[in-house]
Amino acid sequence: MADLDGIRSDLGAEHDALDAIVSGLSDDAWDVPTPAEPWSVRDQISHLAFFDELATAAATSADDFMAGMADAAQDVDAFMNGPLDKGRAMRPAEVLDWWRTARADMIKSFEGLDPAVRIPWYGPPMSPASFMTARLMETWAHGQDVVDGLGIARPPTLRLRHVAHIGVRARPFSYSTRGLDLPAEQVRVDLSGPGGERWTWNEDATQRISGGALDFCLVVTQRRHVDDTALTMDGPLAREWMAIAQAYAGPPGTGRAPGQFSKRSARA
Repeated sequence: MADLDGIRSDLGAEHDALDAIVSGLSDDAWDVPTPAEPWSVRDQISHLAFFDELATAAATSADDFMAGMADAAQDVDAFMNGPLDKGRAMRPAEVLDWWRTARADMIKSFEGLDPAVRIPWYGPPMSPASFMTARLMETWAHGQDVVDGLGIARPPTLRLRHVAHIGVRARPFSYSTRGLDLPAEQVRVDLSGPGGERWTWNEDATQRISGGALDFCLVVTQRRHVDDTALTMDGPLAREWMAIAQAYAGPPGTGRAPGQFSKRSARA
């Protein structure tokens, strides 16, 4: 059984780590562009605040959330741009307070959830464990956009295992969102964590992806093109998957262009 308290704690820690980066920024730095053009640092945090609020609604009032989702489908562009416009009308300190309140409410709403309940979202409903893991993945991925925009590094943590896990689980979605048939054959994923830990999925598969967990997480969240990593792909299905991998809900993302970032070393 999934350790819901552990996942919730890690989710809070991921938020806190990003908070420690943005809380010390000058006001001007909040408007630095990130690789997710045309989004700035401010836009990244506004996006997280908005969807943390929606996550609270999904966890506490599924009917209200579903009604809101139906309304959003009428004008997806307005739905996605609304929180950006809201954040751009705020001072950076106000955006930070908005995000802090939204994420605190969200994490509080996850306390004591029935592990068997299904939480609605923009895709198939999820268990609490999967839902919290997805929020952690989103926070980590948008945090990567922030640090890339600012030109700073952040150390990888054991929380990457959550991101890697949802990346592996999202392989069928990576195909379906592009209208492709999922191959019947599995692909083994063999990763090294930041402290040398070995994390493996689908151990019996003959085709394989191997390398650093950070590289794998950057690819499945579309924050790096696979060519800019040191991942090794053995077999055509491994290469095919990494070319289309997408761990987050929604239509196919454009990802990053090859050569946009310096190629990572095999030791990273």
